[in-house]
Amino acid sequence: MRRLGRTGGGAAALLLIVGLMTACSSSTNHTASCTVSSNGTPVTSGVPTGPSGTNLALRPEVATGYRTGMTPVKTGDFAVSTANPVATEAACKVLRDGGTAADALIVAQTVLNLVEPQATGIGGGAFLMYYDATTKTVDSYDGRETAPAAATEDYLRYISAADHTVPQPNARASGRSIGVPGVLRLLETAHNEHGKQPWKDLFTPAINLADGGFKISPRMASQINDSKADLARDDNAKAYFLQPDGSPKTAGTTLTNPAFGKTLSAIATDGPNAFYTGAIAADIVDTTATTSGGRTPGQLSLADLQSYQAKKRTAVCSPYRGHEICGMPNPSSGGITVESALGILSNFDLSSMKPSDLSGDGNTARDGGKPTPEAVHLIAEAERLAYADRDKYIADSDFVPLPGNSPQTLLNPDYLKQRAALIDPSKSLGTAKPGDFGPVPVGNGPQQPEHGTSHISIVDKYGNAAAMTTTVESAFGSFHFVDGFILNNQLTDFSAEPLDKDGNPIANRIDPGKRPRSSMAPTLVFDRNPDGTRGPLYAVTGSPGGAVIIQFVVKTLVGLLDWGMNPQQAVSMIDFGAANTPTTYLGGEHPAVNAADNGDHDAVVQKLRTLGDQVSVTPQSSGLSALVRDGNGWIGGADPRREGAVLGSPR
Repeated sequence: MRRLGRTGGGAAALLLIVGLMTACSSSTNHTASCTVSSNGTPVTSGVPTGPSGTNLALRPEVATGYRTGMTPVKTGDFAVSTANPVATEAACKVLRDGGTAADALIVAQTVLNLVEPQATGIGGGAFLMYYDATTKTVDSYDGRETAPAAATEDYLRYISAADHTVPQPNARASGRSIGVPGVLRLLETAHNEHGKQPWKDLFTPAINLADGGFKISPRMASQINDSKADLARDDNAKAYFLQPDGSPKTAGTTLTNPAFGKTLSAIATDGPNAFYTGAIAADIVDTTATTSGGRTPGQLSLADLQSYQAKKRTAVCSPYRGHEICGMPNPSSGGITVESALGILSNFDLSSMKPSDLSGDGNTARDGGKPTPEAVHLIAEAERLAYADRDKYIADSDFVPLPGNSPQTLLNPDYLKQRAALIDPSKSLGTAKPGDFGPVPVGNGPQQPEHGTSHISIVDKYGNAAAMTTTVESAFGSFHFVDGFILNNQLTDFSAEPLDKDGNPIANRIDPGKRPRSSMAPTLVFDRNPDGTRGPLYAVTGSPGGAVIIQFVVKTLVGLLDWGMNPQQAVSMIDFGAANTPTTYLGGEHPAVNAADNGDHDAVVQKLRTLGDQVSVTPQSSGLSALVRDGNGWIGGADPRREGAVLGSPR
């Protein structure tokens, strides 16, 4: 296999990350700028506490504890939030220099590839919601990975038709999990339609960082430690992420990635074709097919890469509380399920159930207070009903049609009012039944989590906005590392079983060229005019978190639109909600939750359990961001559970 460059350590030219346990948001009486100090924290930062001492091993992707007391960032006419302050600063400078949100996305994505490789990179996929202020249009871009043409219905179950051994060492860490990466084609399409700065110039920040060096952040170091055994199976990953003795590289260690610098240089010069054809494509195919470390090879081909196309979809939009919510359609289930839950909740007076302790300027108020058990119960029940429909009906609509061939069938207000009537304020549904839309051609199954995921929220000075959720699926994807980047394990988002227990084909089964169902929910919120038409852009939000993304986004939108929270309060608020199971989650990483003894001494937990909820206080790992318009510009909030930052133009 041809190597584009050597990976390893080196002298640091950019000392931009050390000790990212500090806050990355300004206090309310300061404005943001595009400047990060030498220790990685914005000059406008406050000083919150460090990690809460929660057990990081419980999290599918580790987080950095909880930064209490974070306060919202006020900016002028542009703002950006990513999961890492180095990426935020790089994208902010693009906006400062006149770039659009589409331009800044390219910089944010490529820098995140270096400083957050466990979550995202060009070896993965993404979904993008984009608002064009000139045309007042909303575009949905689908850069989801696809299954190779050679994939059979048993591709994730058996090595071959003759050998029913499961893929080794497991489906995820084998080559079978790797789909055709889609994020670069998505970025190309969005840039062609909405970009302003030259494509080639937008790769310079990441190239400089790759060649000059950067410091491993605490969160990246924690995930390297957690994944060290799997990373060691891949020679390239082992050389890059681990010490010569096999121990994990630690926080503060300087990394250089000249291989990635060369990869990006080729893409900058020749466009995405440099990735999907030629030497880089050959390296991806060879790496997917490797048997080193006892891994079962994947069957990705050069033709699979060459034929990949990002797709524009029709955004899913529906009303809520005088606003219009716009999200991703399938193959993501995020937009439909978020809007379904909100449509059910629109039948209840949530404004009367505001969290306690929201007044004042103390840390409790800044952290979003504490939701009432009545509100948690109601929202969790609405989510159970929405997830029930999601699990049965939503998959890649290029292969499996939705009921009525439209998302609006599941979002019909009369239908959602009927669903709301199923909620009992004194008793949990436990597991909800899906709605009945008559015979359907297939059943569906639950989704594997996408815990190696990141989110980017941007508004530019022209009024354009981007919400992009980007992923390699699980932390460090498939653990296959090539030419400086991680390859995804996105195909494990398919159901490994092709048939349900009754012998019906599962909608989310694997098929050649198919895109696995996702829960990513990049979201744009608009004001709604009195005549029902779409008004000005109001908010940009989204989160990583696998199937739980839907719950994270719902609680944030409720915080903003029902409870009048500022964006920092809304994302800092306790993560709570439910999929379609009897378990309701109340994130134990939050300082307002008493997680001792499995939450037995927490008043909200106690009340929910009397309603039949099986409450879990397992720490949650959201990575939310929210940018909200006010009269003078934008106000932003970044998730205290990760290393995120909000920066923008000063007021």
